[in-house]
Amino acid sequence: MAIIKTEHLSHVYSPGTPFEKTAIGDVNLEIEQGDFVGVIGHTGSGKSTLIQHLNGLLEPTSGKVWVDGKDIWENKKQIRQVRFLVGMVFQYPEYQLFEETVFRDIAFGPTNMGLSEEEIKQSVLEAMEFVGLDPSYADKSPFDLSGGQKRRVAIAGVIAMRPKVLILDEPTAGLDPKGRDMILNQIKSYHEKTGSTILLVSHSMEDIAKFAKKVLVINQSKVFAYDTVEKVFSRREELIEMGLNIPQISNVFHTLAQKGYPVSERVYTVQAAKEELLRVLRERGAAHD
Repeated sequence: MAIIKTEHLSHVYSPGTPFEKTAIGDVNLEIEQGDFVGVIGHTGSGKSTLIQHLNGLLEPTSGKVWVDGKDIWENKKQIRQVRFLVGMVFQYPEYQLFEETVFRDIAFGPTNMGLSEEEIKQSVLEAMEFVGLDPSYADKSPFDLSGGQKRRVAIAGVIAMRPKVLILDEPTAGLDPKGRDMILNQIKSYHEKTGSTILLVSHSMEDIAKFAKKVLVINQSKVFAYDTVEKVFSRREELIEMGLNIPQISNVFHTLAQKGYPVSERVYTVQAAKEELLRVLRERGAAHD
């Protein structure tokens, strides 16, 4: 059963005014439990509006959103519970830190869930471990930490609620390459250990190709594609035409293939490139034996 499902989902901003704009229109989508989905689309495509519907931050103009088999707007008084099921990490989440200590900041969500003190402590320490923060940081002020550490505290605050679905909107924005890789590898590890469903919104096609299993492409307020990484990125010309980048390594192999080299164009990560080059070298070596 799909953990998230949308049915003819549409959202119109400023309806009935000269500024009326359809941000998403007639979106039908099913995301299975345990999927790791990369969400891509150019600025203004509607992807941010879509993900804000998935935990009830925005109410549909029309259509329905189902989470774990339930229509999330069937009872508006219970919409808060949906946000415990579907955790959202926005861009630059460290700007939302406000407590005196790291522990108290991460504990904010679990406390609002009504957990016992022991359950809160366990959830906080578990979340800190997932994001690579030593327990010794618990009593530190979050404002004394580095930018990357603050980002991890903010992500831990969402993870501590143990959501079934974790949505991250550009979680590595503004970080240096080392910090970006650290955050993404920790998200990957969290996914593998918990089996949670992950939606990663990113402008980096390299990151999407490396970490996601499926790719959701939003274009002009609608779902353009939702399939495996290989099947989506194989639609190279269409993606480029709508203004999206392709992983740089893919462009390299596309050029090599066009020049007559016996390589596959379906290479989307550095690891895949390495394997493809080794394959070519082995075949050439066998041909000369």
